[in-house]
Amino acid sequence: MTRNFKAKEIELEFDEFFKLSNQYQEITLSPATEKAPEYKIRGQKLVIEFKDTLQKNTTYVLNFGKAIQDVNESNVVKNFTYVFSTGNHIDSLSISGTVTNSQTQEKEKDITVMLIPVAKDSVIFGKKKPSIFTTTDSSGNFSLNNLREDTYNIYALKEASPNKIFDNDLELIAFLKNPIKVTKDTSNVNLVLFQQSPEKFRFIERRFDNDGKIMLYFNKPLVNPSVKIVSPPALNDQKIVDINTTRDSALVFMRTMDFDSVKIAVFENNKPLDTVTLRKSRKESFQKGVTLKYNITADGKLKPGTNLRFMPSIYTENVNPTLITLKEDSAMVTNFTVSKDTSNVRDFTLKYRWKQNAKYELTFNEGAITDIFGNKNKKQGKQFTIDKPENYGVLTLKVKVPEAGKNYVVQIFRDEKSVLRSDVITKNSSIVYGNYPTAKYRIKVIYDTNKNGKWDSGSVKQKLQPEHIWISDKEITLRPNWEAEESVDIPKEPATP
Repeated sequence: MTRNFKAKEIELEFDEFFKLSNQYQEITLSPATEKAPEYKIRGQKLVIEFKDTLQKNTTYVLNFGKAIQDVNESNVVKNFTYVFSTGNHIDSLSISGTVTNSQTQEKEKDITVMLIPVAKDSVIFGKKKPSIFTTTDSSGNFSLNNLREDTYNIYALKEASPNKIFDNDLELIAFLKNPIKVTKDTSNVNLVLFQQSPEKFRFIERRFDNDGKIMLYFNKPLVNPSVKIVSPPALNDQKIVDINTTRDSALVFMRTMDFDSVKIAVFENNKPLDTVTLRKSRKESFQKGVTLKYNITADGKLKPGTNLRFMPSIYTENVNPTLITLKEDSAMVTNFTVSKDTSNVRDFTLKYRWKQNAKYELTFNEGAITDIFGNKNKKQGKQFTIDKPENYGVLTLKVKVPEAGKNYVVQIFRDEKSVLRSDVITKNSSIVYGNYPTAKYRIKVIYDTNKNGKWDSGSVKQKLQPEHIWISDKEITLRPNWEAEESVDIPKEPATP
């Protein structure tokens, strides 16, 4: 808080030895000088040498970010600033608030909050880091201090790499749509973090799997995606494409591997997005044989009242039911059926009237499954039992909407990353979840503004905020063999910041 500062250097003495980490990346001087200061350690002292002339009658803020750490455990001196003025006045305005994650609705710690004068707003997308920033505390709170009167844009960034620049699709960002005109202290600024949908399509990964199928992973979900083999063109007519339910990856199966390279194009609504070329040796050998996945739990339980489903590891040319055997308590049974699942290109369904307390053994004898390369499976099997009905229950949600006619997507989940079911409603409704495992559940609601049945992200450049999400505080416990009923009152959608 020195006034009338005229020195060429500042010397800070600490009570223990320390080290600097990424000092030229972490430490900023605001307003910035053309030549950056130099930072030197002398024992327990940090010496800051100014290499440029400072402006007259100006408040300067040195923000050390996460640069200063103790030697032994690398503990960071967080949000450490040094403020001085070359005139009689020190700027003292402030902006404070919180940062919340849009998906979890939890406050986020260690988030970089940046303030950028409107005239320099392109900084966040460029190569030059902002000079006014801070990080949130363990409760998600932030405070930006010693500000001069100006009009600012404010951003929060959960960084993939600590450069204070929004340059990675995986980074979470938050912003206010309208600038803040700082003429007095401003508080209660709420910033909502979201992961922006990438503007440009690209492949995250593309490769041949061990068994010969091509695996394509995209950086974002696509609307009505399709895949075409451009070269060799003859392969296109005999390819089989399996696009996953989230439409952000695809598996490509081909009946022949007699080629040394393949060029693949990905389309969205029949519009080409990108192409990729994969190469291999023409004589390269791939792992032969078919393995199976089942809708059976890790402890060998099949959900009561359901059919057994099995998925071969590679696309199947033929399944011969006569080479499939099913034993019930060691006794052979034959009155089961096998059919292709219409909802998935690789799934098959085995139907049988399962019995409680019986032990089942399903065997795929050699040659029961033939893949598209003509390879046949080796003998393999699965043992399982039918889970007890009392381990499941029925939950009925009585959902009350704040405004009829608007779209609300009601989701039930056990953790935020695995939504079990989504339902779109426009009025007060009863939603029945039948035969769900006994567990603790939470309810999430998306305010579906554009009525497309899913959550939509925002866009910083378009100044578009993500769709709002509300998560109920109540944890719903579904008890064994129990029919539960819960009321959910969706609150009115909050105003967009």
